[in-house]
Amino acid sequence: MLTKFDDYPIQQTCEPIAHLATSERNAYGRYWFNGYDPDGEFYFGIAFAVYPHREVLDCALSIVHKNGDQHSFRASRRMRGDRTDLRVGPMSLEIVEPMRTVRVIIDKNKTGITADLTFHAKSPAHEEPLDLMRQGVRIVMQSTRYTQFGMWGGHITVGDNRTEVDPTRIQGTRDRSWGWRWTGESEQGVSRDIPEQVFWLWAPIQWKDHATHYGLFEHANGKRWKEFAHIFPLYPTDSGFNPLSTEGFRDIQAGQHRLTYQKGSRFADTTEIDIIEDGKIRTIKMEMLLRFHMMGIGYHHTTWGHGFYKGEEDYTSEFWNINDLDPLATQYQHMQTVVRATSEGEVGHGVLEQAIFGPHDRYKLTGFLDPA
Repeated sequence: MLTKFDDYPIQQTCEPIAHLATSERNAYGRYWFNGYDPDGEFYFGIAFAVYPHREVLDCALSIVHKNGDQHSFRASRRMRGDRTDLRVGPMSLEIVEPMRTVRVIIDKNKTGITADLTFHAKSPAHEEPLDLMRQGVRIVMQSTRYTQFGMWGGHITVGDNRTEVDPTRIQGTRDRSWGWRWTGESEQGVSRDIPEQVFWLWAPIQWKDHATHYGLFEHANGKRWKEFAHIFPLYPTDSGFNPLSTEGFRDIQAGQHRLTYQKGSRFADTTEIDIIEDGKIRTIKMEMLLRFHMMGIGYHHTTWGHGFYKGEEDYTSEFWNINDLDPLATQYQHMQTVVRATSEGEVGHGVLEQAIFGPHDRYKLTGFLDPA
């Protein structure tokens, strides 16, 4: 099957671009974004992904406000080979300028949720170390991801409530990832929907003239199978900087983390992380402002999860208040929290992402979801 991109010399195999080099059913390509008010008034997340072998293209936008109300829009359609048509029902994604400007739109529809948002990059894009996770003898995740910092402008409307997104104030982070990981409906036999143990922390934070980037996966014994820390330079969004430049970028070391948890849960409360450069430890303290559950954009959702086949085309909405959720339910453990960060007399803003399942010796976690 040919697509319009076969007119460019970018094929990676002897097949047309529509045919992947792997037969892995869970192969995917994903856009992910967040945006947040630095004072924690609101946070929104966006996901847009293709699953060529599942013949599915799906997307979502979810916003949570300070009062705890979280609203979600989700859409899915059958994809027939062409991965360049990034529209599902009323929701679309446009690459205005690669690695610099991306626009997301939700047109007027029956859910009452609409949006017109534009992401403007203010840092170069940087490739993270490869993800490679095994469960038993099977590789359940193998993917590449790059990360970029920026600002958002536009608006989101839920019913009669319109949230203005000020491009001089509303910060955000985006990533692009591709490869494969557990997606779609549950498999028969031994379940691989959720690994038996995960300890994942991710903290992208913007400061006055730079951003810090910290992430890690740990086994139950604390041994890390992926870790990274970086310093990104930040530029004015209209400065014409090269989004692929490595000038000013520094690859540093991810140091220790110190978490406390909200009572009766695994939700992080006070948190400190260390980053290390040239042997010097810099501690970043985080104050939690507003929690966002990633289920709002499909992560671990039981009926609208990533890659689920919903027919030729469908879309829906959902609402909950985060204060009413069961803190020990599996589907709510993957979250991002808007944070106010302090380090060496400077204040920054960003998020702490966590997904903590199963045991972790250091924090005395023993079962799959026993509270800390």
